[in-house]
Amino acid sequence: MIQFLIKRFIGLLFVITGVTFITFMLGYVAPGDPIRNLLGQHFSPTTYAVLRHAYGLDLPWYQQYGNYVLNLLHGNFGTSFVTANRPVWDILKDGVPVSAELGLGALIIQILVGVPIGIISALRANTLTDTASMTGMLILYSLPPFVLATFAQVIIVWLDSLTGGAWPVANWGTPWHYSWADIQFKLAPILVVAALLMGYTARLSRTTMLEVLRQDFVRTARSKGLHERRVIYLHTFRNAMIPLITVFGYSFGLIITGAFFTEQIFNIPGIAQASIVSIGQRDYPVIQATTVLLAVAVVFGNALSDILYSVADPRIKVQ
Repeated sequence: MIQFLIKRFIGLLFVITGVTFITFMLGYVAPGDPIRNLLGQHFSPTTYAVLRHAYGLDLPWYQQYGNYVLNLLHGNFGTSFVTANRPVWDILKDGVPVSAELGLGALIIQILVGVPIGIISALRANTLTDTASMTGMLILYSLPPFVLATFAQVIIVWLDSLTGGAWPVANWGTPWHYSWADIQFKLAPILVVAALLMGYTARLSRTTMLEVLRQDFVRTARSKGLHERRVIYLHTFRNAMIPLITVFGYSFGLIITGAFFTEQIFNIPGIAQASIVSIGQRDYPVIQATTVLLAVAVVFGNALSDILYSVADPRIKVQ
């Protein structure tokens, strides 16, 4: 296990290095000049040259990238081009717990709702319950994130008008704090992101459960006269859950994708929204920092799913 963790850590370094390099080069070759955007239309050549030197933009691209990597190793994400020399981490540090709360809440709801729906659908295969639940999950899985987010926002506005302004329309509040007003607003965006994953989780749960129910050891357990509930929970459920562990790693990417649209539509001050704003402003240090943070989250999720494989089934050796 230790050897696996070391390999994963080395792989993480390669992935992050590749992400930072690609992100840097895309910003480097993109049209436009961040210093001109910062100064506006009227500026002196001297001021322009001083700022380019201050930000290191007068250096060759490989020196700029090398300086960025060295700063990153020291925990320094650089300085924003737009917000008056403000450190990038100061811009993002308030958004990280917000995005983490949104993503973790969506992941929990995805598992608590999607997995039971898939299992119940498998146990009642080819019935009206199975058809209705899988049709609903397919619709959720097929809808684009911005459609779900916009629809949820319309419902919130309707509830606000229905309750005479008592329903909060735009106020995420303090992360990890759950007053009634916080729950009222936070629930909708969390459900939107969870819905994007719930359909996939439910359908995969149904498929894996049906495959396990057809195995010989399940028929043997039933032939011995074991209670059906014991057969399902003791013999079937654990084996059916092993393939679902892959959903854990896969979900991180979908959560991030859904968060980009959801944070923007609900005006949630997370790192996804900060990334979108920085792209429009050509604030390359912020773009690079958010990309690195999101890449770390995805790689961490996939590594954690591999570890959970070995925990769920000791026969599986982590390579």
